[in-house]
Amino acid sequence: MDKALLNKILITLGFLLVFRVLAYVPTPGVDVEVIKEIFAAHKGDALGLYNMFSGNAVERLSIISLGIMPYITAAIIMELLGATFPELGKLKKERDGMQKYMQIVRYMTVGIALVQSIGVAIGLNSLSGASGQNPIMLDMNTFVALASASMTAGTMMLLWIGEQITKRGVGNGTSLIIFGGIVAGIPSAIGGTISLINSAEMNFFAAIAIVAIILLTVAAIIYVELAERRVPVSYSRKVMIESQNKRVMNYIPIKINLSGVIPPIFASAILMFPATLLQASENEYVRFARDLLSPDGYWFNFATFLLVIFFAYFYASIVFNPKDIAENLKRQGGFIPGVRPGQHSSEYLSEIASRLTFWGAIYLAIISTLPWVLVKSMGVPFYFGGTAVLIVVQVALDTMRKIEAQIYMSRYQTLSAVGL
Repeated sequence: MDKALLNKILITLGFLLVFRVLAYVPTPGVDVEVIKEIFAAHKGDALGLYNMFSGNAVERLSIISLGIMPYITAAIIMELLGATFPELGKLKKERDGMQKYMQIVRYMTVGIALVQSIGVAIGLNSLSGASGQNPIMLDMNTFVALASASMTAGTMMLLWIGEQITKRGVGNGTSLIIFGGIVAGIPSAIGGTISLINSAEMNFFAAIAIVAIILLTVAAIIYVELAERRVPVSYSRKVMIESQNKRVMNYIPIKINLSGVIPPIFASAILMFPATLLQASENEYVRFARDLLSPDGYWFNFATFLLVIFFAYFYASIVFNPKDIAENLKRQGGFIPGVRPGQHSSEYLSEIASRLTFWGAIYLAIISTLPWVLVKSMGVPFYFGGTAVLIVVQVALDTMRKIEAQIYMSRYQTLSAVGL
């Protein structure tokens, strides 16, 4: 293996190890044992979902309990604002503008993290352990100040780790942090399932059915993620002669799932944000709304289905711009056979992308919710939900592609250096 690639992989693993170590650093002023008792009783609601994405950091009330979700929420807000206000959207296309854009996202992340951490601290005061013990060991004002400061700092530390992985490692840092959080909890979830079988709380054949569902889900995800529509492209004779020593792509690949893993993450972040804030109140109507937003409930998964479809279309429109592709193709002397260059090519590509996005959005929504529907009556741990499997498989595939790209690039550089 190339030394440079090996260093990038080691850097990535090193930062992920730091992330896992931070998950064991508790917020000052809490009784960790009481916290564990509380979260043992909340595995099926919003706290359980939040705990999954943080890699069990929430059940210890770690300084990274908020995870990377405040940043994702801030990114969602900025994407929506960028789509609404063209001037803000143009910032992403400029080098200096992109830096300013990301700075705004970071400031927004700090604000969201502060609001969420204060909500968690206040909500924690209304909870108690199995024996009625209060998890907070300090006076309330001091605890809220310490918790908000430490949790916000933890979130910004995760944001920095994610940026370092993206810049110096392999893969997307934010996705890998979420991936690491989910994977870290899988062994304990498997152990919990085995305990349920041993204690006769879960039927052995039901466990076999669950494994089959997971494997089929993984196979379906891999199949769809590797599928793409290849739009043929032809180039003029002049361009082909000029590019005879270069590789000219003779097709435009359009994936069925253009938006990747982003829609399920966005949908979870949107639904988890109000659910976290509602934990701080014991009002009858607030409790009713909180129950509706429980990840173990039908309303939550119905909302997830709709939000995943919405974000699939929204994010696909951002990452795939048929107008820019058509203009670049025309500028390079290329054309789609049977389609006029320019506006007609843009409309043709837009129509194909729209059809593929429809099926991609339905696929994402089904994968995110159907496994939950199938296994709900079997008593399976929440870790085996469709969103968790989808994120793990997609991030793993994306990271493998980037590692392969690094390997091929290293080979080409070696051949170039020896004159072949």
